[in-house]
Amino acid sequence: MAAAFSTPSFSQTQTTPQLNETMVTATRFAEPGNALTFGVSVVTAAEIQKSGVTTVNEAISKLLGVPARMDFFGGGNSTLDLRGFGSTASSNQVVVLDGLRLNEADLSDPNLAGIPIDSVEKIEILRGNGAVLYGEGATGGVIVITSKAGRGVKRVNSAQIYGAVGSYGLRDVRASATIATGGFSLDVAGNHRETNNYRDNSRAVTDSASLVGQWSNEWLRLGARYGRDKLDSGLPGSLTAAQYIQNPRQTTSPLDSGSIENNRQSVFADATLGEWQLGADFGKRTKKYASRQSGFTYQYDVDASTIGLKARQELKGEMLSNVLVFGLDNSDWKRLVAGAFGSQSNAKSRAYYVKDDVTLLSTGTRLSVGLRTEQLNKDVAPPVVVLQDRQRAWDVGVSQPLNQDLTVYGRIGRSFRLANADEFSFTSPLVPIKPQTSRDIEFGTRVNYAQGKAELRAYRSDLINEIGYDPRFPNVNSLSGFGANINFDPTRRQGLELEATRALTKTIDLRVNAALRKATFSSGTYAGKNVPYTPGRTLAVLTDWQMTEAQRLSGGVNWVAMQYPDFPNACTMPSYVTADARYAYRLKNAEFSLGIANLTGKKYYSQAYSCAAGVTGSIYPEAGRTFTAALRMSF
Repeated sequence: MAAAFSTPSFSQTQTTPQLNETMVTATRFAEPGNALTFGVSVVTAAEIQKSGVTTVNEAISKLLGVPARMDFFGGGNSTLDLRGFGSTASSNQVVVLDGLRLNEADLSDPNLAGIPIDSVEKIEILRGNGAVLYGEGATGGVIVITSKAGRGVKRVNSAQIYGAVGSYGLRDVRASATIATGGFSLDVAGNHRETNNYRDNSRAVTDSASLVGQWSNEWLRLGARYGRDKLDSGLPGSLTAAQYIQNPRQTTSPLDSGSIENNRQSVFADATLGEWQLGADFGKRTKKYASRQSGFTYQYDVDASTIGLKARQELKGEMLSNVLVFGLDNSDWKRLVAGAFGSQSNAKSRAYYVKDDVTLLSTGTRLSVGLRTEQLNKDVAPPVVVLQDRQRAWDVGVSQPLNQDLTVYGRIGRSFRLANADEFSFTSPLVPIKPQTSRDIEFGTRVNYAQGKAELRAYRSDLINEIGYDPRFPNVNSLSGFGANINFDPTRRQGLELEATRALTKTIDLRVNAALRKATFSSGTYAGKNVPYTPGRTLAVLTDWQMTEAQRLSGGVNWVAMQYPDFPNACTMPSYVTADARYAYRLKNAEFSLGIANLTGKKYYSQAYSCAAGVTGSIYPEAGRTFTAALRMSF
C-alpha cells in the first residue's frame, strides 16, 4: 500500500502542486513535521468540515482510523484507543486542549464530544510515547486539540451558522464567530444538539460553548479562555446476546439517566524575545457528574487546576542548529463523591522536562534527547490509601533525510504511570499496585511527493507491571470474591501503521489509515493471550471528489477487526465495516448537505464487557443507518 501511494502518477491530468510542509504543535512549540523523530498525525478544520463529522471523537476515529468504543451515555463521546490499551486506554494517553490537560485522575474519559466542533482548527496525534513532554500516562500517545483562536495567528472577522435535522429526532444548531480589530480579537462558538438516539431511553441533549479573548502584537500574545459543555442523557443499559439478536434498540433500564457538566477557564501568554519563545498557561476546570441507576444515585464533583511554563531557544551556526525546549508542569486534581459511602480523592504532580534537538545542516541529520522527572502524590479516603513516587521518562531519537522527499527516523524511550484513584482504591488486600513502566521503541519512514505524502511506522512497547482490572483475580473485598485492580504479568504492544494521502486527480483526493496491532500477555497466567478490547487490524479509507465548483461528494469506509472482551479469549466481539457518504452543494456563502452514516445499515457493536460460557454479553449496540440534512452559512 505504501508503494502504491508513493508511485508517481503518469495520468494526463495536471500534477497537483507540491504540498506545503506541515507544522506540528504537539511538540509544545511549532516544529516542521518532516524532521521529527516520531510520528504525528494531523486532521485540519477543512478536512473535518468536508467529512461532515460532528464531534472530535468522530474526527479521530473516522478520519484517522483510531478504534473507538461507545460510552454508556448518548452524547456521542467514545473511548479512543491509540495503541491497544483496551479498557485503560484513557489512562495511557494524554488529551490536551489549547494547553489545558483534560485527563481525569480516575477511569473516566474526557468528554471530547462536548468541545464545539466548529471551534477546532486542528487535531494532532503524537503517536506512541509522549512522556517526556506530557508526563504520566502518555505511553500510548497524546491527542492535542488546537482551537481556531489558539493558533497564535492574526484573527479576521468571520461567522458561521449551521443547522441540521436527521434520523432519530436529531436537531443540531451551531454558531461561531470571530470579531477582530487592531490587536484584539474575540472568538465565540456554541452548539445545541438533541437526539432520541438509536435505542430506547437514550435521548440526549448537549449544550456547549467556548469563548476566547486575546490581544497580540509582533512579539506578545495575551488572552483568556472559557469553555462549557453539559450533557443530559438516558442510560439504556446493556443487552444480553439474546436481547441483542431479538431487538437491539430495546432498553433494559427505562428509568436510568445521567448528566455531565464541564467548565474550563484558563489564561495564557506567549512571547518571542530574540531567539527565545516563552509560554505560560494557567488553567482550571470543574466537572459535575450525576447518574441514577436501578434507583441508586451516584454523584461526584471534580476540581482540577494546571500550571504550564515552557521555553524554547533556537540557535543556528554554520554547521548545525540547536533547539532547546524545557518547562514545568504542575497539576492538582480533587474528586469529592457525595453520599453516605462518599470519598475524597486527590492527585498532585510536579514535573520538569528538557528536550534538546541538534541538526547537522550539511546532512539534515537530527538527534533528539529528552528527559522528564515527575513527583506524584495521590490519596483516597476513606479508607486512607496513599501513593507517592517519583518517576522519570526519557527518549532518544534520530531522523535522517535520504533526499528532499524521503526521511527515515527512529527512537527509544521510557514511559510510566501510577494507578489512578479508581484503581488503587479497589485492590486485593496485601497486593499493592506498583508503578507501571514501559520501554518503547519506534521506527518509521515518511515520503512527500507532488501528489501527496505517506508515512509507515513500526513500534513496540514492553510493559512491566501494567495496571488494570482482572475480573478473575481473588479479592475478599469484592461481593463475588473475585475482581481487583492489579499489576498484570508483562505485556507487549507492537504493530505497523500506515498513513497516506494522495491526489488521484485534480478533483479527487484519497486518504488511508491502516494499522496492524498486537497487544498480548508476554508471560504468566494469560501468556500468549490478547489483551481485551484490542482489535488486531483497523482500516479507514476516505475519498473526496470535487464534482464541480459547487458540488462535492465525500465518503469513507472504516473496518475494525474482531476483538476479545475477556482475558482467556473465550468470547469474541465480531469485526465490523461501516460506510459513510456525504453530498454537499455550495451556493455563494451557503452550503447544503445530505449525509448518511452506516450506509449499509450494518448491525454491530463496539462495546461489550462480559463473557459467560463462551457467549459475549453486556452489549451496547451502535446505531443503524442515519440520515442528516444540514445547511451551513458562512460570512
